[in-house]
Amino acid sequence: MSSQSPPLSFEVFPPNPAVGNEKIMAVLKEMQDLAPHFISVTASNRKFNIEETTVRLADFIYNDLQIPTIAHLPAVYLTKEMVSDTLEALDRVGVHKVLALRGDIVPNMEPKKDFTYATDLIEYIKEQAPHFEIIGACYPEGHPDSLDRVSDIKNLKKKVDAGCSSLVTQLFFDNERFYDFQERCTLAGIEIPIHAGIMPILNRNQALRLLKTCENIHLPRKFKTILDKYEYNPESLRAAGLAYAIDQIVDLVTQDVAGVHLYTMNNSNTAHQIYQATHTFFNK
Repeated sequence: MSSQSPPLSFEVFPPNPAVGNEKIMAVLKEMQDLAPHFISVTASNRKFNIEETTVRLADFIYNDLQIPTIAHLPAVYLTKEMVSDTLEALDRVGVHKVLALRGDIVPNMEPKKDFTYATDLIEYIKEQAPHFEIIGACYPEGHPDSLDRVSDIKNLKKKVDAGCSSLVTQLFFDNERFYDFQERCTLAGIEIPIHAGIMPILNRNQALRLLKTCENIHLPRKFKTILDKYEYNPESLRAAGLAYAIDQIVDLVTQDVAGVHLYTMNNSNTAHQIYQATHTFFNK
């Protein structure tokens, strides 16, 4: 990719260790020829086996597939000792980039006391492992727990000042909301690259989960019409969902977005179809 074109990156999640990594490894090998700028690997707040899941998969992506890799690190259910152990494990396999998150609050699970916010985790990593590069998460339509957009941007500025080199957004479906967010970041003095998170909606169950868990995300009329019209037509819903994501990406690239981060849901076919429809924009 040329320096003039924005990077395209992917996100994957580790499977349950009981299932094994064979399927996701096959998926990643199929993504390898797309030469993503990086692949990020999520970590779950419901399980604390980050070394067995996230680190192991990051090791495979970085060392076997030779693709730059970012490991997610959610803070709220981790102790300082757990974070240090994870950083040491990542250090051993050569992965020195982390996406520092607070992480979702899980009902009926008591958070640990060492890290309350992502900023706390970023400051700790900077102190303990200054050679690591830290990426932050951001929310174009505001973090669900923020009082308002002003306080949300102020907290994001604190996170950036603590040591983030770039940001990756939560998924969104209205590009105008993203552009408004970019402008507010600029006014607040946030000048690091912001990668736009895009998730193609490809099936009814995925759409229902989205509507249930992402109440803070605005759904444009065009997007809701797709869900309503093709809810029970799987082939049409998949085609329309892909087309909608592709339109978003084309618009973002023409508006000089810093990067596009594709939430693949571990689906290599989705990554390939998006890439085939948009690769000219990423390879100029």
